[in-house]
Amino acid sequence: MAKKYTIDAKVPANKENGTPELSGAIAVEFPDLDGGDAALEEAKKLYGAAALLSNAFANWKITLQSNIRNALKRGENSPQIQARLGSAKMGVATKGARVDPLQAYLAAFQSASPAEQKKMLAELQARASK
Repeated sequence: MAKKYTIDAKVPANKENGTPELSGAIAVEFPDLDGGDAALEEAKKLYGAAALLSNAFANWKITLQSNIRNALKRGENSPQIQARLGSAKMGVATKGARVDPLQAYLAAFQSASPAEQKKMLAELQARASK
């Protein structure tokens, strides 16, 4: 049930020191990813459940950190990011996920300091009176 996979990687050229692009590849055997539960059982026998889970979590953590960095660059705050990514599922793409603006604002309000909450309320009142 194992399948050979080719894993390749590249190091981009460095124009500053003239180093050319480098590339390499290796072949590894791993249970056929299309094998469903049988593949999972084979992988658990080969590597152990703890190794599979810790590696899966480490990769998922990196994916979430990348999403968080991109959100911060777009100007989102922690409550907004939590509202969007808090229900993320490993292996399920979050691209195109919609954020409920009301829930994001309420989450931001809830996590704000009392002084920030007063400012937020004043801003809402000012906008409502227009």
